[in-house]
This record gives sequence, structure tokens and C-alpha cells, in this order.
Amino acid sequence: MKLEDKINIRNLSLAEIISHLQDANFPAFRAKQIFEWLWKKNVGSFQHMGNLGKEIIHFLEEKYYIDFLQVKDQQVSKDKTVKCAFSIADNKIVEGVLIPTNKRTTACISSQIGCSLACQFCATGRLKLMRNLSTGEMVDQVVYLKDQAASLYGKSLSNIVYMGMGEPLLNYANVLRSIELLTAEEGLGISPKRITVSTAGIAKMIRKLGDDKVKFNLALSLHAANDKKRSSIMEINDSNNLESLSDALIYFHEATGTRVTFEYIIFKDFNDSIDDARELALFARVVPCKINIIEYNPIDDGIFQQADSEKVSAFASYLESKNIIVNVRRSRGKDIDAACGQLANKNKAIDKEDRELKK
Repeated sequence: MKLEDKINIRNLSLAEIISHLQDANFPAFRAKQIFEWLWKKNVGSFQHMGNLGKEIIHFLEEKYYIDFLQVKDQQVSKDKTVKCAFSIADNKIVEGVLIPTNKRTTACISSQIGCSLACQFCATGRLKLMRNLSTGEMVDQVVYLKDQAASLYGKSLSNIVYMGMGEPLLNYANVLRSIELLTAEEGLGISPKRITVSTAGIAKMIRKLGDDKVKFNLALSLHAANDKKRSSIMEINDSNNLESLSDALIYFHEATGTRVTFEYIIFKDFNDSIDDARELALFARVVPCKINIIEYNPIDDGIFQQADSEKVSAFASYLESKNIIVNVRRSRGKDIDAACGQLANKNKAIDKEDRELKK
């Protein structure tokens, strides 16, 4: 049977695998073994499922496939940040980043190949959206980066952020399924409070997160707290303005009780004034929150520049004077284009793939 005629077994739930096996006259308990091989041990081949027996392995190979990521390129920054280019089943490239610090070790993973939102300051936004990542392709990024944390630095993975390539809430079902598996006992058993999903701001999907009573953290990429400025750098604001986002965030918080994080990339002479800080403080009052002020990372087009450190300090001090929790985040992995907003900027594997697509 050709690959395109087979079923991606990692798209099936445990109940669905049980049903498939029973239809083929295999005992139901085998399904749990298969599920653990797929999600706890994260094997990429049925041949590695050592306790199943030849007959069931042959059945699985005939009917199913595993969409397992392969590492195509890896770079290590002078600050120990690791950027990985992963090759997926249809020969596309997606990136993930391991960010080790003294306090935590974070896997930053992608949810889509490319992105449809075209934010002005983001390298990924310069790529066209090719497709959503599957549940397994997102889990694989975490597993590989978790292994790299252990092998390179002797550390456990402490946090996961869906802040890589793509808009997670436009791949809603697969993102939530991946988080279910990462947090499940038969998966990696990671606490949902250690997971953050970042969105550019899609109001109806933020409300859906509330309806689904999610237990993970939510971050909104804000970057400006008035509609004119925000729309000038983020087209999504034209259809999801600040008022609609405010209403959605209130709904989300009331449904989940979770504090929201606002991500605010600070640009020189664009959104770095005290007036900008005042607008941000007013907007942030809508829900219990914290604000991450993020140093801008250039993407070679010269449109934006880093804000002066004195302005960043004054900006943060103003917010703190309003009793807002503020963190100023410095860039990590900038020398290998692994910092915030730089994914897909200069990776050799990405460049090669992009050239092939344009032929």
C-alpha cells in the first residue's frame, strides 16, 4: 500500500486504535501498548515496538504510518540556545528552539509551516502558509528538544511555549490535542501550567479556549495598545481589534481563572514612549495579567530598530508604578537567528527549501 493510502496512526485516539485493532481481531490491550510506544517512548518505527509480536507489527506497517520528524540542521548559539530545523513527511522544514537559562529550560515550538498573518516585524510572516503541523509533529519537537536539554546541558525540560512558526489558534484542534498528549500520564506528563500558547489575537478562538476550560497559559502578542498602531504592524487587528480582544480575554479569564500574559515587542520611536506605556497599562487592566517587554530582534529589512535601553527602563518603570507585573526579556539565540521573530530568517535548510519552492 502506498504511503498516501495509509492512515497516520498518530492522528488516532486510544479509543480509535482499540476499535481498529478489534476490527482486525487483535486484543484491545495491544492498543495501550502501541499508544505508549507512540507517545511515551516516541518511537518513529513500528519495528521498535518490541513487545507487540511480528503479526501485529506487520499489520501496522501495512495499514498505517508514523509522521516522525527528522532533524535536518542544528545550530548552537554562544548563549547555549539551540535552533533545530526539522524535516517533515512532505519535505517541508519547520523550526524549534531550546532556550536554557539559569531558572528554566524552555522548548519553543512551531504549530504551522509558515504563517498567514504577515506581521511586519516577524520573519516567519514573510513566508506563505504551507500547512498546519499535525499533533505528532508538534509533540516530536518537544521530545527532541527535551532530549537535547538532557544530553547537552544535563537539564530537564521545564517549560513549553507555542511561540515558534505559525499561529497556534489557527491550528486549534491539533494544538490542543498535542497539549493533551504532552500532559497525559501516557505521554510526557508535563504540567499544563508549564505550557503557554501564544496568539496574535483571534477573539473567537480565545473565547473557545474559555469554553474548553483549558488549563495551560495564554499569551497575547499585543505590541501596541491602540488600534491604529497595532493595525499598522499586525493586519489581524483589522478584524480582531482591541475592543474585541478585551472582551474575549475577560471571557477567557472568567472561564478559566488563568492570568493572561501580554507580549510587547518594543520598537524604537514606534511604541516605546510613556504615552504608549500609559495606553498599555489601561488596556492591561481588563484582566489579571503580567507583561513581557521583549527586545526587538532585527530581520534584515531595516523597518524597525531596537528601542534604546533607557527608554525600555522608563517604559517598564511606568508599568510597575501602576502595580503591573513586568518582565523585560533580553534576546536569546540572536547570533543564530533563533530569537523571537527571527525563525525562518537565515536557516540554511529553510533557505534551500524556499529556493526549491520558487523553482
